[in-house]
Formats: sequence, C-alpha cells, structure tokens
Amino acid sequence: MFIQQLYTNCLAEAAYYIESEGEAVIIDPLRETEPYLSLAAQRGAKIKYIFETHFHADFISGHIDLSNLTGAPIIFGPGAITKYKIYSAKDKETFSIGKLYLEVLYTPGHTPESSCFLLYDEDNNPYAVFTGDTLFVGDVGRPDLLDEKITKEEMAAALFDSLNNKIKPLPDYVIIYPAHGSGSSCGKNIGKEKFSTMGLQKKSNYALQETDKDQFIQKLLSGILPPPQYFANDALINKNGYTPLDIVMKNNLIPLDIDTFKEKTLIENVLILDTRSAEIFEEGFIPGSLNFGLDGQYAIWVGTLVDINQPLLLVCEPGREEEAILRLARIGYENVLGYLNGGFDTWVKNNQEEDEVHSIEADEINRLMLDNPDAILIDVRKASEYADSHIAGATLVSLADMPARRHDFEPDKKYLVYCGGGYRSMIAISLLKVFGIDKLTNVHGGFSAIEKVEDIHLDKGARAAY
Repeated sequence: MFIQQLYTNCLAEAAYYIESEGEAVIIDPLRETEPYLSLAAQRGAKIKYIFETHFHADFISGHIDLSNLTGAPIIFGPGAITKYKIYSAKDKETFSIGKLYLEVLYTPGHTPESSCFLLYDEDNNPYAVFTGDTLFVGDVGRPDLLDEKITKEEMAAALFDSLNNKIKPLPDYVIIYPAHGSGSSCGKNIGKEKFSTMGLQKKSNYALQETDKDQFIQKLLSGILPPPQYFANDALINKNGYTPLDIVMKNNLIPLDIDTFKEKTLIENVLILDTRSAEIFEEGFIPGSLNFGLDGQYAIWVGTLVDINQPLLLVCEPGREEEAILRLARIGYENVLGYLNGGFDTWVKNNQEEDEVHSIEADEINRLMLDNPDAILIDVRKASEYADSHIAGATLVSLADMPARRHDFEPDKKYLVYCGGGYRSMIAISLLKVFGIDKLTNVHGGFSAIEKVEDIHLDKGARAAY
C-alpha cells in the first residue's frame, strides 16, 4: 500500500494518490495533470480510477483532463449530475485497488452529492477515510455553497446526519485525509494539520461533539463569512466541463512588448495584476495595478477580489509568467490577454509613469500617529484575527469586504494600513489606489511585527467593530 498526499499551499488543497499492486487511483486532482501522471509513471503504476468527493467550488479539478489522458473513469458519489461522462456510485459500493478497496460513504451536507471514500487495507480493515470537504481537521465543510434550491439549514441538517451516521462510527485509529487545510474558505476555521485520526477528531472537533441537531445547525451557521465570489462559477465549471488546460495555457501565455501592452491597457475593464512580492511592488509599479504576490495565497485573493470574466494583463518577475497563469487557471480565470515581456524593468526602461507605496516599520507607528493625529488606522485582517487582538482604535475593514466598503474611504484623509504579515495590506493599498485613495501608509511585517513593539497599545479579546 502506498499513499501520497499532494498538497498545494496557495489553495490549501490536498489531492491523493493511492496505489497497490501497480494499480493507482487519484482523489480530487488539481487542474494540472502532470504531477499524477509523473508519479504513476515513476512508480510503474496505471491510474485505474479518478474519484471526486464533490463538485469543488474553490478550484477547477483535473478530473476531466486526467480521464481523457488515461482512460480512467471519473467516479462521483450518489446524486452527481454532469454534462460529461461519469460513473455515479451507490452508497457503500466498493472499488478495488490491487489488494485494497475503497468504499463509498454518501455524506451529503457540504454539497448534496458529497461523498467520502473509506480505504480498507490488505487485511480488509478500515485504514483511512478521504473526507473531501465533509470533515476537516478541527472543522467541517460549510453548508452554504449551493446553486440549487436547498437552504443552508437543510444542508447543515444533512451534514449532521452524515457525520453521526457515517463518520463518527468509524474506528478511532482510522486516518482522516481531508481535501483542505488551514486557509481554505471551504470551512470556518480549519486546523493547521493536514491530516488526523478519527480518535483525535472525536475529542477535539466541535462538529463531532454536538449531539443535538438544532444546536449543531446553529453552531455551524454562526460566523460563516460569505464565500469568495468565484466559488459559484467554479462549482458550475466542475459540473459542466471545461477547456483543456493546455489550450488555456496556449491562449493566455502571450508575451507582449511595451507598445502592445500599453495598447491593451486601454481595453474596457482591463485590470493589471502585478504578481511580484509586496516588498518589490511598493518600490515602483504601473499606476492602477493590483498587487497579488505569487509567494502568498495569490489565486485565492484574485478569486475573492477580481471578477472571473475580467480581462487581465500580468506583470511578473521574468521566468514566473507561466506559474502566474497556471495558478489563475486553477481557479477558472482564463481571460489573460498576456504579460509584459521583461516585466516591470521593461516599463522602467521605456520611461513610463510609475507609482509607489510609502511604508514604515512597526516601531514608527506611534510617531506617525502623533504627527498625524487625524490619520485612521485600518486593520484588513479577518474579523476573528481582529477580535483576538488589534491596535487600540483601529477600524476593521477586512480585505474581502473592501470593494463593498470603498465609499467608506475619503480621498482627503490619511490611512495607516496593516494586516497579519504584510501581504494583504499591500493588496488593500493597491486596491484603494485604484479607488482613488492615495494618502496611504503600509506597515512592514503587519501585526506580527506590531505585537513585538512594547509601547503600542493593543486591545485583546474585543468584539470586531464593523
């Protein structure tokens, strides 16, 4: 028996490769197929099945392309209806993998068709369960990602039944392999560990403690933030099918000279994404650009703040253009018009107008506020982070909420912006600049650096102020 988790940090997503006796299956593959094909080839195995736990909302799955390349059938649980060929398995139906087998556990709740897959070892004992978005480490899947006429309360009730009837009866020693880790918006507060055991989760996961259905529903639905805007689109794409990734890459990976790039900036509604790090971006960038650094949760934040149909132009560090476009394609963003050949250096060498961001260190905050008593402190972290601790007097405007609250900012006022580590604050500042707000100062290192400064007054355990 061989199991490998293939984890993608920027999406907090886990796919799985299981193999026995030269037969392999893939569970919840990411859009690019190369990692799975390479691993199977390296181990001399043949991919027999491709399993999908549900219609993913946070990324485009590679199931269709992988099936076309390998001939392996796509297996969903009961109730899955698609516009491409699949096999919709019955509850408790089994599939052999060499000396192993997988049993389908139909577990609706996160979505109507959600299923888990229980792996039995060579001795016919339960060994591991691949829970998709039904059960995470410390959390469960949110029940409000629907494109059907089912209420979130009904889905939460279904999830309660699934957990109590299918998941909690599993032996304590069974390993839990979820589809997501910390940072994913598919749960409320997923733990940092990438796998666990049933015994540990029965003791620590709030959702497995509750035995009253009404109380479970109330707990599950409280504090759920709105899903990123691209979720509904991705779920439909995964249900209806998509353009092969190699064609998307060919259509999007287009180098543009300076004149062509400038010409395309005039296209209606076009947006420039600068994928360099925040530290480099602040020193100089094309006016009107949004900064989504590739070294952070790039795709998640693009999907949260940018419309999926918006035409995009990219500015990248030379050599990272393909990575930037691939990671957009993973979440269904395929309307890239090209990238500036040579990156920002090309812009500079051609004497084009530049913009920049003013930043300070955390130990300069008090001095800046004394010199600018009317300046407004803006905390762009999540409400839960703010509630845990924040600078006294800071106003919470979570980054995800910023487009909706753009009119709360006034062009004549000064704003000091911070996040957790500096990544989100630079996105926020670049977004505010697009909104016409220019009197902005960023805090290097964010709240991680702020906490280390002794004379900054922090409020801890306060309620988030919206």
